[in-house]
Amino acid sequence: MTDDIDLPRTAANFVPLSPLSFLSRAAAVFPGRVAVIYGKRRYSWLAIRNRATALASALQRLGVGKGDVVALMAANTPEIFESHFGVPLSGGILNTINTRLDPDTVAYILDHGGAKVLITDTEFAGTVRLALARMTGPKPIVIDIVDAAAKLGQAPEDRLGSLTYEALLESGDIDHPWQLPADEWQSLSLNYTSGTSGRPKGVVYHHRGAYLMSLGTVVGWGLPPHPRYLYTVPMFHCNGWGHAWTLALVAGTAVLCRYVSAKAIFDAAADHGITHLGGAPVVLGMLVNAPESERRVVDHPVKVMTAGAPPPSAVLAKMAELGFEVMQVYGLTETFGHVVHCAWQAEWDELPFADQAEIKARQGVCMPVTEEIRLQDPETGATPPADGKSMGEILIRGNTVMKGYHKDAAATEKSFAGGYFHSGDLAVQHPNGYVEIKDRLKDVIISGGENVSSIEIESRLFKHPAVALAAVVAKPDPKWGEVPCAFIELKAGATATEAELIGFCREALAGFKAPKRVVFGELPKTSTGKIQKFLLREQAKGL
Repeated sequence: MTDDIDLPRTAANFVPLSPLSFLSRAAAVFPGRVAVIYGKRRYSWLAIRNRATALASALQRLGVGKGDVVALMAANTPEIFESHFGVPLSGGILNTINTRLDPDTVAYILDHGGAKVLITDTEFAGTVRLALARMTGPKPIVIDIVDAAAKLGQAPEDRLGSLTYEALLESGDIDHPWQLPADEWQSLSLNYTSGTSGRPKGVVYHHRGAYLMSLGTVVGWGLPPHPRYLYTVPMFHCNGWGHAWTLALVAGTAVLCRYVSAKAIFDAAADHGITHLGGAPVVLGMLVNAPESERRVVDHPVKVMTAGAPPPSAVLAKMAELGFEVMQVYGLTETFGHVVHCAWQAEWDELPFADQAEIKARQGVCMPVTEEIRLQDPETGATPPADGKSMGEILIRGNTVMKGYHKDAAATEKSFAGGYFHSGDLAVQHPNGYVEIKDRLKDVIISGGENVSSIEIESRLFKHPAVALAAVVAKPDPKWGEVPCAFIELKAGATATEAELIGFCREALAGFKAPKRVVFGELPKTSTGKIQKFLLREQAKGL
C-alpha cells in the first residue's frame, strides 16, 4: 500500500464547510428553542431559518446572485442577526457597515464594495442619505429597517427606500430551496477596517473560515449547549466575532442590545439569565465603574470574552468581584476575530487573586483552530527569545485568516509576506508560550533609544483609583526624540493631578517610562470601544 492512495472527492464524503449548515440543523433539531430576544420580540430557531430563507429568496428576486454585495447599516437588531444567514444563502456577500462612520466614508464603502442592495435602519437615515448623494458609482436598492426601539427624534417615517425590511421578507418564499455554496472558499462577507489612517480596507471572509471560527469558539470558550448570550459586540465588527453563527451551532439564545450601557447589561444578565457576553474593555469599564443605581445583583456566573485592547489587571480583578469571569482573546478584522485566547491552567487557581488577574491580562495561545502564531523581530526577521521581555511582531497562519483585501492586491501580498499574516502588533512571549501584547508597531514609543510599551504604562495608570480610562502615546521631545504622554479620563466625581499620576507611575516603572505629560478629558473612541490613538497622537504633537 502506498502512503497516499488517490481517491476522488464525492458528494458522499465532501461537503463544503459553511456556517449556514448550523442554522439548518438548529431549526431541524431545536425548532422551538428561542434563538433571538429583542425587547418584546422573540424568534425561535425555526423562525430565524424561515426569515433568513425568505430574505434570501427576496434578495434573489431583486437580482442578487453569487458575488453580489448586500450592505447593512444596522444596529444589533434581529434584522442584522438573520442577515448573517439570509444574505450568504442568496449567494450574496454580507457587508455590515460601522454605524458611526461619516457620510464620506460610508459612500466610499458603498462604492468600493459595489453594494447592489443596502438595508439600512431609519435611525441612520441622515448619514445614509448624504452617503448615497456622494456616491460616484451606481446606487444600491435601498431597504428600510423600521425599529420602534430607535432613539427618540429618529422618526421611523424617515424612509430612504421603497420597501421596509418586513415587506421585503413578505415578498420572499420560506420554502425557497436551501443551498450551500458549491465552494467553501466562496466569499461570505466583506468587513471594512476602521480606517484610522487613509481609506479603510475591505477584508474578505470565506465560508470555511466562519465555520471553523465557530467550532474554535465553542471549544476555546467552553460553550455549553444552549447558552444565553448578550450581544453587546456590534455585529458590524468582524461580523460580531462570528457569534451569530456560533450560537446557531449550539442552538443558543442571543439577547440583542441596541444601546450598550452598564444598566442594560446588568438588567439583561439578571432578567434573561445571561451566561455569556462579549465586549471590548470599555464595556468592562462601564460595569466596574457603574453607580449602584445602575447595578443589579447577578446570582449566577457570567463568562465574558473581551478583546480590542488589553484590559488592565485591575479591571479584571474588579470584574471577578462582580461575578464576571473574563477571558482575554486577541484577533483582528483580518482573522475573523479572535485567534488567540488566554487558556486557563488549573494550577493557576491556587495563585493570589492579583497574580491571576495579571495572567488573565495576557492574550495567550492559539485558539483551537488557529494553526500557528509566532513572533518575529520586524527589523531582523529573527524569532525573539520567549523571555517575557523581547518584543516581536505577531505573525499568524491558519484557516481563519482572510482571503485578502478587496481590490488591493498589493496590500494583500504585503500582509501575507513569508506565508504568514503580519498583524502589525508587537508582543512578548513568556516562557510558558503565552504571548502578551505590548503595542501596535506604530504605537511604540522610542525614548532615548529605548522601546517603551504604552500598554505597560496604561496598565499602571489603570491601578490608580481615580482613573477610568487611560491612553498613552508618543509626544515629540527635542532631547529624547519621544516621551510618553498620558491622556486620562477620570471616574465620575474623582480627582487627580498631573504630578500625582506621574509620581504614581514612577513608583512602579523606570523613570524613562513614566509619562512626562498628563492630559485630562474624555478620550475619543471608535464605536467598538477602541481608543483612537491617532487623534491623541496629533493632539500630543501640539502640546
